[in-house]
Order: sequence, then structure tokens, then C-alpha cells
Amino acid sequence: MRVVFVHGACVRDGSWWWHRTAELLQERGVPSVAPALPSCGEAGLPGGVGGPGLPEDVAAVRQVLQDSDESTIVVAHSYGGIITAEAAAGIGSVRHLLLVSSYLPEVGQSLSEFGDGSPAPFLDVDPDAGTFGVRPELLVDTFLQDCDPEVQAQAAAHLTQQSVQVTGQPVGAAAWQQLPSTYLICAQDQGTPPRLQREFARRAGSVVELAAGHHPFLSQPVAVRDLLLSL
Repeated sequence: MRVVFVHGACVRDGSWWWHRTAELLQERGVPSVAPALPSCGEAGLPGGVGGPGLPEDVAAVRQVLQDSDESTIVVAHSYGGIITAEAAAGIGSVRHLLLVSSYLPEVGQSLSEFGDGSPAPFLDVDPDAGTFGVRPELLVDTFLQDCDPEVQAQAAAHLTQQSVQVTGQPVGAAAWQQLPSTYLICAQDQGTPPRLQREFARRAGSVVELAAGHHPFLSQPVAVRDLLLSL
């Protein structure tokens, strides 16, 4: 078995965001990989208007999924659920999806359809550049309030401006409709309200709730590892 981690919006260096859980999995002999997302500037291409968007992110994750025939669990965080809905479709090696504070879009839905039509207060949108990002001064209180000081101090270095195109581009498949899926509700999440997560989770096959913030794989990696090993 292996795990493919798909990170959320406005961050880069996926291996850092997942490293605490990945290390615990490796101790149990379970390898993992966190694909780079082009829309987050991780492919050496500039984001923003005319830059990489959701289709490029889908292609990057799909390539990693196709690289191995090993039984795979895909862990999708937040925006990562939008990518995974299309990227994991029709990949025979994928046996389970774990959605963490995430989205399960129907075919034709986009990220913007899960919001209320206005940017969240913790986001900084640059319409001229065609990018959006997390306001650094709100990062900890919104997304990392339950993480230890070391993680909180390091996280800002792994933020990035992302192409705003990804919010309006629809998915072309809905892998969660064909694959077993588990939704992990983060009950102390200040970024994606738990009430919304519970609505999103209705589309998943099973639901688990954890008293954690937006990044449980950093704040409670043992719990996330144990959940993954149970799937």
C-alpha cells in the first residue's frame, strides 16, 4: 500500500505539510508522496492569469497515481478534493479516498460553488495578477491554532499565491462516486466551518470526526496515521 497526499490551496511544498503523518506511516512501512501542484507555482511556471490552473493540477496528480500499480489511498485536503475528484477517476490502483476538511464536487462543479460568492476574510485576492493567497497574519489563528509553536513558526514559509483560475474551473469527473470514501471532519477548523464540512461529508461513504483544526495531519498525526491504516 502507498499513500498519495494532495494538498490544499495557497500552499506549496506538499511534503512539508504532510511530513509528520508521512514519517509515522513510513515507520509502519507505508510510503507516501505529495505531488507538486502547478497552480501553486510548484512546476516552475508563474501562476495567475494565463498560468496553470485546475487542469494542470489534475494532470500532475493523475501522473503520480499512474506511476505505480500499488494499492493506493489518496488523501485530499481542502482544495485537494477538487483535484482528486477528477485525478483519481478510472485509476485502478486507487482503493480509497480520504477527504480532510474537503470538497466532493459533482461533475461540472467548481470550487467557487462551495462558497457564498465572496472571498473569505482570511484570503488576499489580487485581481490584477489573477492570484489569491492566505493573509500571513491570519494563518495561525485560522488554520494552525492547535499546532505546536514549531509548526506555526515554519508554516508561513510554505504559503504561496495561487492562480485564481482554479476557483471557477469545473471538474470533469467525480471519483468519489465510484470509489470507497471517508470524510474526516475537523471539528475545530476555523477556516472551513465544521457545519459546512458536515454538509460536504454527506456525499462520502463514511464519516469520522476529530477535535482538530484545519491541518490534523500536522496537529494530530498519530490519529491521522491510525485512520489511514484502518482503511
